[in-house]
Amino acid sequence: MAAKQPPPLMKKHSQTDLVSRLKTRKILGVGGEDDDGEVHRSKISQVLGNEIKFAVREPLGLRVWQFVSAVLFSGIAIMALAFPDQLYDAVFDGAQVTSKTPIRLYGGALLSISLIMWNALYTAEKVIIRWTLLTEACYFSVQFLVVTATLAETGLVSQGILLLLASRLLFVAVSVYYYYQVGRKPKKV
Repeated sequence: MAAKQPPPLMKKHSQTDLVSRLKTRKILGVGGEDDDGEVHRSKISQVLGNEIKFAVREPLGLRVWQFVSAVLFSGIAIMALAFPDQLYDAVFDGAQVTSKTPIRLYGGALLSISLIMWNALYTAEKVIIRWTLLTEACYFSVQFLVVTATLAETGLVSQGILLLLASRLLFVAVSVYYYYQVGRKPKKV
C-alpha cells in the first residue's frame, strides 16, 4: 500500500480574525478596564503595572532646592576643612578658636552629607528624596539648637549669629515642606 499523504495544513489567520483576537484577549484578561480604571495593552503591562503610577510627581522647585542644598553643604564643608579660623570668625564674630580639629571634623561630616545630597539630586526614587530632605531638616534643627545653646552660654550676640539662626529656621521650614509634598499621595486624574 502506498503511504498516505497527510492533508495540507490549514493556517488559521488569527491575527486578522477579529473575533478570535477579542476572545484571546478576554481569556488573557487584557484590553478591559481593571479596578483602577486602567486599560492594559498586554499581560506583561498588567502584571508589572503602569510605570506612570510609580513616577514621583515632584513639587515645584524641589530640584532647585536640592541643588542649592548640595552647593551649600559642599561650600561650608570645604570652608570648614580648608579655612576653619575664618568660618568660626564669620559665625562667632571675633571669638578665638582654641582648636581647629572640631571644626575640621564638622567639615568632614558636612562633606559626607553633601555627597548624599548630590546623589539625591539625580534620583527619581521618592524614598531617597524624602530621606535626604529629612536628613537636611534634622541637621538644620540640631544646628539651630546648638547655636542657640552656645549663645545662652557665652552671651555673644551678633548680627551674623542672628542671620545664621534665621536662615536655619527658614531651611528647616523649606526642607519639611518638600518632605511632606514628596510624600503626598498623588491625586487620581
